[in-house]
Amino acid sequence: MFRTLVAMIKLSAFMIGKNGLLRKAKKLDAEGKIKERDEIVNSIVPVWARYVFEITKSEVEVEGLEKLPSDKAVVFVANHQGLMDIPLLYGFSGKPMAFVAKIELAKIPLLSSWMKLLQCTFIDRKSMRASLEAINTAAANVSKGYSQMIFPEGTRSKGRPHIEFKPGSFKLAFKSKAPIVPVTIDGTWRIYEEHNDVRSAHVKMIVHDPIETANLSKEEMQSLPATIEKIVCAPLGE
Repeated sequence: MFRTLVAMIKLSAFMIGKNGLLRKAKKLDAEGKIKERDEIVNSIVPVWARYVFEITKSEVEVEGLEKLPSDKAVVFVANHQGLMDIPLLYGFSGKPMAFVAKIELAKIPLLSSWMKLLQCTFIDRKSMRASLEAINTAAANVSKGYSQMIFPEGTRSKGRPHIEFKPGSFKLAFKSKAPIVPVTIDGTWRIYEEHNDVRSAHVKMIVHDPIETANLSKEEMQSLPATIEKIVCAPLGE
């Protein structure tokens, strides 16, 4: 666990060093200066995310970035191998985004502050009503230009075969009517989950062609999750 401890210390030091910018971003947020707030946040978070892979000495290979729409928000749908999936998307997609997170993360002071500024949504999975409100909020944020990421497996596969995608996870995409961008993630679990300690690894992220969700029929909505699951998981060779 020594490597994990060292990595956590380095990441904590990085974020503490950005406290001045965090306070400035919070002030801008309170003043309603959204563009200025986002400029700060979107200049810091991708750097932090790439630093995660730097300190773990991991290599990242990215394929298909040219397929990403540059003029609109999207909903990224990816498989979920490990803790490093979120930093991977933040650091190497080149697109600002938010995600729906479990409400327990809102209790972590430094982390939750940045997540709120990113327009992440916290969800209480024990409450159906709260869960629905969270999805509606996230969908509204997409219409404001904030891309979202979802992991339809619902939990990390940790190197095992992927878990069947949950169709309910796609409600966010359907409500927002934003394009879905399927993403394949391969290798992140080797950085931490394989040994329960930090290791270096080769990680690959594949961005697939966007799929439009506006004006889909009920039947198309029902079949789309399975289609996207096949697209995302085919390169894993399972």
